[in-house]
Amino acid sequence: MPGGFSFGDYVRAGVILARLLSAKLNKEIKAFVEDNRAILGICNGFQVLVEYGLLPGFEGIAPFPKATLTTNVPQGYNCRWIHVKQENKSKCKFTNKIPLGEVIHLPIAHSEGRFLFPKEQQERMLDKLYEEDMIVFRYCNENGDFGNKEYPINPNGSFHDIAGICNKEGNIFGLMPHPERAFYWWQKPDWTKYNNNPKCGDGKMIFESIINNLI
Repeated sequence: MPGGFSFGDYVRAGVILARLLSAKLNKEIKAFVEDNRAILGICNGFQVLVEYGLLPGFEGIAPFPKATLTTNVPQGYNCRWIHVKQENKSKCKFTNKIPLGEVIHLPIAHSEGRFLFPKEQQERMLDKLYEEDMIVFRYCNENGDFGNKEYPINPNGSFHDIAGICNKEGNIFGLMPHPERAFYWWQKPDWTKYNNNPKCGDGKMIFESIINNLI
């Protein structure tokens, strides 16, 4: 599920497309998920997965959203390159080519990317994410230090600096940064710093990971 602004982000980002998919394809999507097929949601796609109930996915597909991706803090559209640290030990099928603790460079472009749980549940939900190895990316600086929700290291105020999560099985992955915009070396904003051009952008590793998993 790609990025963009489906249905103009009216009501909430991703909610209309999520409800449309549920109404039209619920049976097929449920069968797809139960067959352990891979689903990737980027930016608006991540919002759709959360609104649908596919993520976090503590107990399969939820009948209503268990989290939200809401208005940025500071408020407004944020388009920049950021750093995220790979925090998933082994669960996520989309990051097996990225070593644990690796810091990668990806762009963001969103107004509603602040990942939140209900306030009274957030610590319990965070514990569950760690227990099930469901946290994948967290916003950080280039040295891998977390910003503790501080801008601009954390560009939207996400709880626990969360930039991407997977479900309990690891086959559904949602993230706010855009790996498809960091696929080729010439898409990187700092490519002129290199004497020899890098072979690829960091986002390519996400797509290579899932291809390797499928093979």
